[in-house]
Amino acid sequence: MRSIWNGAISFGLVSIPIKLVNATENHSISFRQIHLEDGGRIRYRKVCELEDKEVTTAEIGKGYEDADGSIIPITEDDLASLPIPTARTIEIVAFVPADRIDPLQMDTAYYLSANGVPAAKPYTLLREALKRSKNVAIAKFALRGRERLGMLRVVDDVIAMHGLLWPDEIRAPDEAAPDTHVTVRDAELDLADALMDTLGEVDMDSLHDDYRDAVEEMITAKTSGEESSQTPAAPAAEGGKVIDLMAALESSVRAAKEARGESGPDDVAEVTHLAGRTRKKTAKAAPKKKTAATSTSAKSGSASKTAAKKSTAKKTAATKKTASAKKTTSARKTTTPRKRASA
Repeated sequence: MRSIWNGAISFGLVSIPIKLVNATENHSISFRQIHLEDGGRIRYRKVCELEDKEVTTAEIGKGYEDADGSIIPITEDDLASLPIPTARTIEIVAFVPADRIDPLQMDTAYYLSANGVPAAKPYTLLREALKRSKNVAIAKFALRGRERLGMLRVVDDVIAMHGLLWPDEIRAPDEAAPDTHVTVRDAELDLADALMDTLGEVDMDSLHDDYRDAVEEMITAKTSGEESSQTPAAPAAEGGKVIDLMAALESSVRAAKEARGESGPDDVAEVTHLAGRTRKKTAKAAPKKKTAATSTSAKSGSASKTAAKKSTAKKTAATKKTASAKKTTSARKTTTPRKRASA
């Protein structure tokens, strides 16, 4: 691996000559800009705006643009003469537990390689000291024209360094949080826990870039003049829709278990959905207090019902009297002897 920086680790009075190499590499597929009309490459050339001509890399230096627009040239000698002890040294300033480092601060990763045979002993000493203490080293170093913060830790038998952002370079997360108060129910948390348990762990080495594979296959097909055999991915669900969160969690747990072949679709415990809970609460809501108007109306209605009952009772009594009178009259007619007709 090609080194991008040569210097030393300053560990108290111990100096460890090292070479800095990139610990990561980018496997993304690069595209070129082209002229759609004829397929010609679109290139960017470095042109001096005063002479209106293209210049080479060797003719290009650094400059600082002042507030009035004027440019102040800055040379490498100017930067090298600055009284910064970290110009060619990774200066360890403290040792702290690894969990003290916020992952938000993590930046580019590097490997520190011992530079020469004399560096092997002190390099190994620092490596083993970090292992035994289970701490990480916080250091300062200068790279590409600025002083940076770094964290040294052990990876296998190598000391690795992660560039760290300065604390004032981390934005506060306040504005990213939801601005609406939301209550999460225990049943929802239980289902979320079940989903996390079902998804379980993963072998990080088994993960790979599916998108890059698809792009490479598409490029191969175009190169050979064939049609791509890939099926377009299903469109993602549209955002902004109100969903039944409990139902979505239950479905997710079922799908995850089925994908792992662990159980059937009915293995998830029955849980009352949010909508069902809302209906129940509505049904049990306390009755509203009676207003004066409602009370008056109720009394009026009650009085009307009482009057109607009395009227019905009177009509019933009258009907009974009439029926009794008819029966009496009929009985009299039956018992009275008829006069015999004269011979």
